[in-house]
Amino acid sequence: MKDVIPRAEPSPRLLLASQLIFNLGFYSVVPFLAVSMREDFGMGAMMVGIVLGARTFAQQGLFLMGGAAADRWGARPVMIAGCLARISGYLLLLWASDFPLFLLGAVITGVGGALFSPALDSLVGAAEERRAAIQPHKTTVFALLVIFGEIGAVAGPLLGSVLLGTGFDTALLVGAGIFAVMAVVFAAFLPATNAGAVKTSAGHAADAPASDAWSCLRKKRFVSFAAFYSVNLFAYNQLYFGLPIELERSDAGSGALSAIFAYASIVTIALQWPIARLTKRTGAGVALAAGFAVQALGFVAIAAMAAFPPPAAFPALPAFLLVTALVLGHMCVGPVAMDLVLDFASERPTGAYYGLLASCGGTMVLLGNVLLAPFYEQAATPSAAAATPWLISAIFAITSAVLIGRFLPAPAPAPRPQQLHSV
Repeated sequence: MKDVIPRAEPSPRLLLASQLIFNLGFYSVVPFLAVSMREDFGMGAMMVGIVLGARTFAQQGLFLMGGAAADRWGARPVMIAGCLARISGYLLLLWASDFPLFLLGAVITGVGGALFSPALDSLVGAAEERRAAIQPHKTTVFALLVIFGEIGAVAGPLLGSVLLGTGFDTALLVGAGIFAVMAVVFAAFLPATNAGAVKTSAGHAADAPASDAWSCLRKKRFVSFAAFYSVNLFAYNQLYFGLPIELERSDAGSGALSAIFAYASIVTIALQWPIARLTKRTGAGVALAAGFAVQALGFVAIAAMAAFPPPAAFPALPAFLLVTALVLGHMCVGPVAMDLVLDFASERPTGAYYGLLASCGGTMVLLGNVLLAPFYEQAATPSAAAATPWLISAIFAITSAVLIGRFLPAPAPAPRPQQLHSV
């Protein structure tokens, strides 16, 4: 039997399918971790919150290191390592019976995501450059990446809910099996070349030395851009932090939360493609400003309604308005920012750039949630004080809408044939 030789360039279909399956393996397990800790092991809310928070911060905080590792050793081994880390984390959760093991298992699963995602982003960035050279006016591969990721995010909880019927251990074993299959597929079909040799811009090899892997930290314009872009992840995270409190205020019922998340995924799957086509025509600056402005409007709308009882006929109306605004804004700014990383990198490996973008977002989520937590304590009942956390969030979003355009990539000295945003 002949050995399977990895392709010189990975198929975009493989990359998109990888995002879908990775999310399938994640969302079939992690959303049910809190349920298992509470119901199977009797752990309190504080322990559950620490475990879930540590997992998120471990993933987002280590994105920069994961991206730098992809630049140094190539995307293929780093993505395989991410799958192996997820398998190890799931097996540790399978054996866990006390808080320290649950915490360690959750952190290791976060490390898996920190290794996988920036490496995948760097490969998608290279695929986007190749696509743009042939079809410069078509919608970006990053927009498709969002759609495929959302399909996995919808299918994962459905699979997990079925598996949970036979026990959380079954969900963990199936999830570990999914990542094991992915590791084998990556070993067989992903290119083994060093990420530093990937063509990233203008058809030239970005053969940057290892010592230059952290060059993104020296680019003040990109660091500033990443700081303002981090508000996007902060705003979207309010679906997990602030939204349940709003549903408590409106007395919409716990069943509304799952319906709202399903609605968010359906909107993303249905509208990401046409929105991406629209942002290609408007340009990056307009798209980013509009996206953050829409998010700010969503926060202002829910702040205006927070002081009053919700409409009796549709108590979840404020929550649906917020989710609609946050999802629409996220679809406007997400793929655009991922595209712009290629221009910021300018013939350098892109893994660390994508990693820094995500790490800034994770830091903003942590700091922003710490700031909002005391104000959310007063947001569970209709009152003037209930508007405070939403207004603070709106200030963050409108600040990014106004200022992020000042930190777009500097124009290239000469037009590039592969320019992503040409019209």
